[in-house]
Amino acid sequence: MSTPDQSSKGNPRALALGTAAFGVCFIAWALLGPLGPDLQEQLGLSDTQLSLTVAVPVLLGSLMRVPLGAMTDRYGGRIVFTALLSFVPLPLVGLALFNDSWTAVLIFGFLLGFAGASFAIGIPFVNKWYPPSRQGFALGIYGMSMGGTVIAGLTAPKIADATSIDVVFWITAGLVAVMAVTFAIMARDAPRADARPAGAMFAGLRAFRGSGAARAWALTLFYFMVFGGFVAMFLYLPKLLVGVHDLTKPDAGARAAGFALLAVIARPIGGWLSDRIGARTVLFASFVGTGGLALVLAAFYDQMVPLTIACLTMAIFLGLGTGAVFKLVPEWYPDSVGAVTGVVGAAGGLGGFFPPLIMGVVKSETGSYALGFILMAVVAAISLFVLLAIGRVGRGREAGVGERDRAMVAS
Repeated sequence: MSTPDQSSKGNPRALALGTAAFGVCFIAWALLGPLGPDLQEQLGLSDTQLSLTVAVPVLLGSLMRVPLGAMTDRYGGRIVFTALLSFVPLPLVGLALFNDSWTAVLIFGFLLGFAGASFAIGIPFVNKWYPPSRQGFALGIYGMSMGGTVIAGLTAPKIADATSIDVVFWITAGLVAVMAVTFAIMARDAPRADARPAGAMFAGLRAFRGSGAARAWALTLFYFMVFGGFVAMFLYLPKLLVGVHDLTKPDAGARAAGFALLAVIARPIGGWLSDRIGARTVLFASFVGTGGLALVLAAFYDQMVPLTIACLTMAIFLGLGTGAVFKLVPEWYPDSVGAVTGVVGAAGGLGGFFPPLIMGVVKSETGSYALGFILMAVVAAISLFVLLAIGRVGRGREAGVGERDRAMVAS
């Protein structure tokens, strides 16, 4: 039975607006990845410095998902999303004016991370308009806006080569500003079934404490793996392709965009499959596929054909996994989607922050990327183990409830 804010058909306008706002934010959030080779050449950065530069926006974007998700539960997506969209042009203008200084790029890149926190706003904003039977697919459609990384990868290097890096940041700032006005005028929050008391903004974080916290923390690990793996691969692929395979920067950016595109297409498919065969089954396939392909990359990343096949196939498995995780959030925690999404989304963002740094350090110390891919396979294996353990715990609890019910009937 649908709650008052979840009609059987949902709300296509709310889904479209949330998807567009999230996509514009992700274009901004992903810019430093495809522009990385240009910034490295312009500022004379080492591999480790470049890794830090492209990873910095991911850090703040990850951390801010927690409070912004909780604020969305409390105040609604329209107010919080409009405020975020109004702020994001400021660091973009700073990057346009001061990208000749590495310190300035780090500072404004850090502030640009707010754009990445948009994810935790849109999930509860969209989710409240859809019934449980359609939430997986609706949230998968919303998640396709991580395709903003595709747009950034395809366009940013070409615009920078044709004009300058400054122009890329100016154009993006204008795009986000237009989206802020559009969202403020057209977006509406779903009607609420109840009014929350003023002190309840972070009440949803109780899901991460107590006897039932294992599932909530498992979700953070799963998203750390699938979304973090996606972000890390997209951010570092241009550097790997330029440095190892001597591709031009636009060509490397386009190939990284192709990786992102497949992951974007796979995300709603992962949500749709989760509605039908269960999110656990989809996650199982995602972890097995990602771990195996990471080992293939560790052995053959310096050969273009195996690298291409493994990366593109991995993109599909990662996309399926991202669609499956957020089918489980409203299923397990229907009353605190924003708060739980914030923490889970933060874990995914941190999953995109650390791997590029590790890859840069590993390459500097060993001269190879192999160890970085091996570590990715290890995280996938750990995620698979936790998924299976959580499944056993869930079945045990269900069996226990059944035994108690039968005992009560017998008595």
